[in-house]
Amino acid sequence: MINRERLAGIFAGLCETDSPSRREGRMAALLREQFTLLGADSIEEDGSAARTGSDTGNLIVRFNGSDPSRQPLFFSCHMDTVEPGTGVQVVRNGDIFTSRGNTVLGSDDKSGIAALIELMTVLSEDRADHGCIELVFTTCEEIGLLGAKHLAYERLRAQLGYALDTTGIDRVITGAPASNHLKIFLHGIAAHAGLNPEDGVSALSMAAAAIARLRLGRLDAESTANLGLINGGVATNIVPALLAIEGEVRSHSTEKLAAYTDTLVSAFRKVVGEWPVPPGAGGQKPWVDIQVQLEYPSMLLHDDDPVLDRIRRAGLQADRDLQFLVAGGGSDANILNSYGLSTAIVATGMHNVHTTEEYLDLNDAVSLTELLHAIVTVP
Repeated sequence: MINRERLAGIFAGLCETDSPSRREGRMAALLREQFTLLGADSIEEDGSAARTGSDTGNLIVRFNGSDPSRQPLFFSCHMDTVEPGTGVQVVRNGDIFTSRGNTVLGSDDKSGIAALIELMTVLSEDRADHGCIELVFTTCEEIGLLGAKHLAYERLRAQLGYALDTTGIDRVITGAPASNHLKIFLHGIAAHAGLNPEDGVSALSMAAAAIARLRLGRLDAESTANLGLINGGVATNIVPALLAIEGEVRSHSTEKLAAYTDTLVSAFRKVVGEWPVPPGAGGQKPWVDIQVQLEYPSMLLHDDDPVLDRIRRAGLQADRDLQFLVAGGGSDANILNSYGLSTAIVATGMHNVHTTEEYLDLNDAVSLTELLHAIVTVP
């Protein structure tokens, strides 16, 4: 049923349509055109652009279907790509798609979008019975799931669905951690590093002392922590008076997330609070400002959840050996589930994402589309 070469052409065209975060407008226009030609019953753009800073809102495309007795379903993909993702040139070698090598390919998440376009084309051609299908295309996923956070959820009829957005094939993600984003600003005291360094307090030294007290990386089977961005200092001959650090704590456990975050924050506060104040500082003291924001909540589907039952039955119908896994990364599905929309994450065949070595195998793209067809047609 799947037209391989048509799917290949759709995918390449999507990848060569620039859509970096906050500049998804061209992609949204292309999708509006594609689904209008396929006879969508409605195509709505929500008002999220004012909050995300994108040049377009999220898109909600609805096909009412031929069988109103069937439960409505939604599928979700994000339109944006990471950089370098502008000016992508797709190279095809047999069934393998890559970029020319100086950009990402964009299969994250255009492999999912291509499969949805082919799915709706095939459903139109074979006139298969199906219920209401809603396609949700979000913005700014790669920079904090912003589109999903500001999606007009009240416009959706479907209450369960699938986010097409993870690596590999025939993998279904049923759980993902919550994440706290941390910004740490260490304020020391500037002084000339050659003439009177004893009058200064190095923000870098305080940071090093605090980090030395921490456990980072894998904390336990459910939790991780990382400090990934560090910036500060103005010159080699000045004791650095300001250092900015950004990091994260992730956990599948809400309690552990709070505890590990508190441990990290306390380490910085304790070090700075106990740091000796130089006599020549004129009474000035070092201090620290720490901001903690929940980046996204955790998600966890149960074995008897209808969204998992449906994809299991679809897997049997499509003769697939599906793997059901708990993952360590966050996605739009975390947000969708937090709004009461039961959402599983489905692998799309993408590999080496967020790198210039990214690739997609056409056979996996076909396999994904076949699975999606089974999901919408399974009794």
